[in-house]
Amino acid sequence: MCAGVSGRTLAGELIQICVAVLSSYAFAYLRFPAKNLVFLIFLGAMMVPGAVVLLPNYLTIANLGWVNTYAGLVIPGVGSVFAMFLLRQHMMTLPGEVSEAAKVDGAGHLRILWSIILPMSRPMVVTVVVIALVEKWNDFIWPLVATNTDSMRTLPVGLLMLKNVEGFTNWGAVMAATVFVVLPPLVVFFFAQPQIIAGLTQGATKG
Repeated sequence: MCAGVSGRTLAGELIQICVAVLSSYAFAYLRFPAKNLVFLIFLGAMMVPGAVVLLPNYLTIANLGWVNTYAGLVIPGVGSVFAMFLLRQHMMTLPGEVSEAAKVDGAGHLRILWSIILPMSRPMVVTVVVIALVEKWNDFIWPLVATNTDSMRTLPVGLLMLKNVEGFTNWGAVMAATVFVVLPPLVVFFFAQPQIIAGLTQGATKG
């Protein structure tokens, strides 16, 4: 179970952040047809409740044979419109002269993103990482639906299994497990707090 939650969290976090960074850079700096329309469609997806796509996602991974696998746990959640939106809005506030100067020097988009945009966006990237980490660490419904063995279930699902074992509840074990579930996100937030505050206030203090 611990392997399931740590593997899903780390893999899902890495893929989600990579997708969010690349897509936010594309919407902020690249020119392509109907860019604003596509961006609005993505924003509209934020209004769709997660329960609406639960069954289609399950049918998809079932047809692919991904039930009770890491792929089934990770792939349906790699796209985060909220993370993309936060990063895109932040990148829009960065001075365009820096990237234009890099283009004049012959830098490509990936070089500009890696060497210029990401270092300037570090507080916001850390903020998005922490938000995505907490979201994936605490996710309950999808791991419950997509897994059927204890070795693949995540810690929030494990708490439910622990509570219902043999028809009675060992509250001491449940409380100890709850501390184990809550502690890692708190530790991450404690160390990342300065970057999170800087990321959330950077746009407001830009003048």
